[in-house]
Amino acid sequence: MREVDLENLLLKRDKRAIAKAITMAENGDARVYEIIKNLYTNTGKAYIIGITGPPGVGKSTLTNEIAKFLLKENNSVGILAVDPTSFFSGGAILGDRVRMSDIALDENVYMRSMGTRGKLGGLAKATRASIHILDIVGMDYIIVETSGVGQSEIDIVKTSDTNVMVLSPGMGDDIQAIKSGIMEIGDIFVVNKSDRDGADKTAAEINFMLDLNSKSNWRPPVLEVSALYRKGCDTLLYKIKEHRHYLEKTGGLKERRLKNLEWEILEIIIDNIMNDLSEKISQKNINELINTAYAGLTNPYMIAESIYKSLKEGFK
Repeated sequence: MREVDLENLLLKRDKRAIAKAITMAENGDARVYEIIKNLYTNTGKAYIIGITGPPGVGKSTLTNEIAKFLLKENNSVGILAVDPTSFFSGGAILGDRVRMSDIALDENVYMRSMGTRGKLGGLAKATRASIHILDIVGMDYIIVETSGVGQSEIDIVKTSDTNVMVLSPGMGDDIQAIKSGIMEIGDIFVVNKSDRDGADKTAAEINFMLDLNSKSNWRPPVLEVSALYRKGCDTLLYKIKEHRHYLEKTGGLKERRLKNLEWEILEIIIDNIMNDLSEKISQKNINELINTAYAGLTNPYMIAESIYKSLKEGFK
């Protein structure tokens, strides 16, 4: 399929064209970035919701319920379920599809499970490209669900307008981990599986930590929700909309999107530099230098400085 044909199909919200474009992004196919460049004026309309949190807290079920509420309001919804560690196994994809089977075939929904396929650092770039694609095709809302493990937590902040941090009762050490900085990630905190014992205690702990760390005029709400039993999901959607209204009213949405653009531009520059460097530095020479460092004849700092100087000369 020619790029121009793919572009035309994307503008018609053709689901097979969307799937092809996102696959191109996952595989690092440079043609998809030409397509995004050509159609970029169609972006900026979708509102991006990030759903993150540790594995097993019910993010997919929650995403499904949020999407259903949005669909009832005649919105179109794109859903990206992202795993930063590996490409989803067949079972994982099936699990997501089963949990969202009641919306998967809706003409106003596009769902996709994504992974890096072992490509280090590829997650953020592929996810951003996929968000652009769903924005280009005219989705009103894009929900990006990540596993909440490692770098993906940071990546989601760099892409979302509203970020929902999902936890569940009795998480113990995971709640302690919040104290180390995750509190700054969430715009809304959800204690899912609130039908279980300890939900109120978990919510109280989060509220206590938020009171200690509050640094902005937006005080993240803490909601007790049971996505499985559809309890509190309407309140969550209301709070997402309330946060959107707050950002739009205060100029925070523009500020956040400008910051996200800055991050994206820097990441693209770094990615291009890394690709250029990998072409300029031969593995043979690197191995020789590594061996000299191992033998104690030099050290990593001197090697890096020497390579940097020679490359810097080449860029002039």
